[in-house]
Amino acid sequence: MGYQKYLSKSWQDHKETKSLVNSRLVAWRRGDAVTRVDNPTRLDKAHRLGYKAKQGYVVVRVKLLRGGHERPRITSGRKSKNTRRRMVLEMNYKWIAERRANKRYPNCEVINSYYLDKDGKYYFYEVILIDREIGKKYPGISGLAKQRGRVYRGLTSSGRKSRGLRGKGKGYEKMRPSERANRLRRKG
Repeated sequence: MGYQKYLSKSWQDHKETKSLVNSRLVAWRRGDAVTRVDNPTRLDKAHRLGYKAKQGYVVVRVKLLRGGHERPRITSGRKSKNTRRRMVLEMNYKWIAERRANKRYPNCEVINSYYLDKDGKYYFYEVILIDREIGKKYPGISGLAKQRGRVYRGLTSSGRKSRGLRGKGKGYEKMRPSERANRLRRKG
């Protein structure tokens, strides 16, 4: 495996990379919410998740606010929906980051994403995307590049995890094709 083993080990031993990451966090905080980067910050992780240093591959860093997903406070009107501030999204932060990256780059398809770091206010993720037109020419990824809106349909890895599709067999009977489809099927 070579150098990638040592790269991943240095990220696991966070003490070694802590000063480097802290200096980067300051710059990331000041930056935009969705920023295109030339090279992946965690090269070993990016390669494991499908990144290649070829034309058409795009890496984007996404900054997300930490904390619960809350609605803005409603000051007027009396509706039962308004009393609950917390939004039940049933989406993890990684999936939200992928959706925001795809929204910024609509001509691309999300391959995968990985966690970078967090501070007191933000989570930081890097999302790997492929340009649809260029990706159709690469044999290994052409099927994925032909799809449309994978991230919005919950077909990426983090989307499948949020939907409860990581397991199979006993205990997962009501998860496929989806919880909602199962509930509707059992009603009628």
